[in-house]
Amino acid sequence: MSILKAENLYKTYGDKTLFDHISFHIEENERIGLIGPNGTGKSTLLKVIAGLESVEEGDIAKSGSVHVEFLHQDPQLPAGQTVLEHIYSGESAVMRTLREYEKALYELGEDPEDEKRQKHLLAAQAKMDANNAWDANTLAKTVLSKLGVTDVTKPVNELSGGQKKRVAIAKNLIQPADLLILDEPTNHLDNETIEWLEGYLEQYPGAVMLVTHDRYFLNRVTNRIYELERGSLYTYKGNYEVFLEKRAEREAQAEQKETKRQNLLRRELAWLRRGAKARSTKQKARIGRVESLKEQKGPQSAGSLDFAIGSHRLGKQVIEAENVMIAYGGNVLVDRFNELVIPGERIGIIGPNGIGKTTLLNSLAGRITPDGGHITIGQTVRIGYYTQDHSEMNGELKVIEYIKETAEVVKTEDGDIVTAEQMLERFLFPRSMQQTYIRKLSGGEKRRLYLLQVLMQEPNVLFLDEPTNDLDTETLSVLEDYIEQFPGVVITVSHDRYFLDRVVDRLIVFEGNGVISRFQGSYSDYMEQAKAKKTAEKPAAEIKPAEAEPKKKRKKLSYKDQLEWDGIEDKIAELEEKHEQLEADIAAAGSDFGKIQELMAEQAKTAEELETAMDRWTELSLMIEELES
Repeated sequence: MSILKAENLYKTYGDKTLFDHISFHIEENERIGLIGPNGTGKSTLLKVIAGLESVEEGDIAKSGSVHVEFLHQDPQLPAGQTVLEHIYSGESAVMRTLREYEKALYELGEDPEDEKRQKHLLAAQAKMDANNAWDANTLAKTVLSKLGVTDVTKPVNELSGGQKKRVAIAKNLIQPADLLILDEPTNHLDNETIEWLEGYLEQYPGAVMLVTHDRYFLNRVTNRIYELERGSLYTYKGNYEVFLEKRAEREAQAEQKETKRQNLLRRELAWLRRGAKARSTKQKARIGRVESLKEQKGPQSAGSLDFAIGSHRLGKQVIEAENVMIAYGGNVLVDRFNELVIPGERIGIIGPNGIGKTTLLNSLAGRITPDGGHITIGQTVRIGYYTQDHSEMNGELKVIEYIKETAEVVKTEDGDIVTAEQMLERFLFPRSMQQTYIRKLSGGEKRRLYLLQVLMQEPNVLFLDEPTNDLDTETLSVLEDYIEQFPGVVITVSHDRYFLDRVVDRLIVFEGNGVISRFQGSYSDYMEQAKAKKTAEKPAAEIKPAEAEPKKKRKKLSYKDQLEWDGIEDKIAELEEKHEQLEADIAAAGSDFGKIQELMAEQAKTAEELETAMDRWTELSLMIEELES
């Protein structure tokens, strides 16, 4: 059943057509990924669907009382609200009930002996029961915990950009919706959180539509792809992998059709030029057919990026770190770190958010001085640093002015001299766009322009801090190809698992408390080994040894097994009761998210013990059945 239908949407931005009379529909529980080059209007289309922007022509019809939740690419949260107030700011009955309950809980905490406040809390709890709001309360705390949001009393205007994004995601996931729209949801999330979000969206009870640069995320979450290109919308049933196959087929068919049209046009023109005898009516028809063939459009192409920029020669000495120590706010981020970077290396730096990855990257690049130790940078090293924040770009500069501040000309890999205007064209900024002010560019176009500015410096050592944020999948693919051929060194911090698998051959892994380990191989190899290690470290009771062939069938349980059997059902009952009590404790913990995390960890441990006990009960009962038979 369709929950939303769009008919003949038409919208322009300046002299660019974003949507050229496109139509589509969204079904219940669909998982749609919207892709396309930067600047084609992906974010605009999401806003149009959400009712936040209008179109010049066309209509959008929603089925019944369809509610849409929208995550902005760069959320601007209202000042004056705390995190929790923002999370519960919806107008549904459940959200209003949660706000009343949290307020009553807070007020009673201020004066626990006040009878009026006690009655107020009891009334709020009764309302929670009546509106079935306890599940939403538990869900909210679980989501906030998984997203790393712990201080729910903090004003949202004091949060960093990454924290605001996580709070906004939490609000969107908690609010009941028929259609959840997410614009770049994985930005500012670490890999563990992204994997959790994948699983959450797979079970989400409504439809989901999203724009993301994360191709693994796109592949695992979606079951339909919308491709927006040059004003047209193409739909593909399946995930990102299926889309790549079907798009290749579509492009091949378009090329065949164009070849056929060109051949027919040449043949018809040759006939007319020879002046072949024919009746005038037939000749007129042939002329009309030629004109029709000329008017037909060939396959449209968005163009392709060309990263063929040269780099300076790199000597044998690149970067060496000796006993580096970095601390922040009393916490040790890096402790006695030693590293020797050699020419040609591709290094990825990974770890949870806020653990010090960017700080280490800045230290290795010579941007900040470590608190201890020493970093040596080779004399021939020429650094190109691509930061995750491009806010320093002057929006009042024109595109061409911004690039010319770095270089008027640049030498390509082939030794050709190319002007700034020509390089912009190779980066899909045509001459007509080069006089555009930077403030008018889309987020993705700004990132692509910034990337060109870094490469125009002709570096031989590239530092890339979250380079995949806001870039379209086509640009990422070309960037990955460029890095594979890049003769220098690449050191990157990234949460994009696909990107890491493509470009790095070894990892620097933040373990926490200043401890850093190394791994030789891809990110997927590292995760596979980490999971195997975690399994191997499980308590011996959880790992069942291979059973040897019995020499003789026993007629009864051993004394130890019988003793265990006699008490195992009581043990299971105790664990079940403990699990239920922990669930109640979590619900009653209110806004104490530190306590909630402790309780959730204890609950997870109890669940594992319960599962082990149930497995053992099954094993013992089968043994008894076998003995009795």
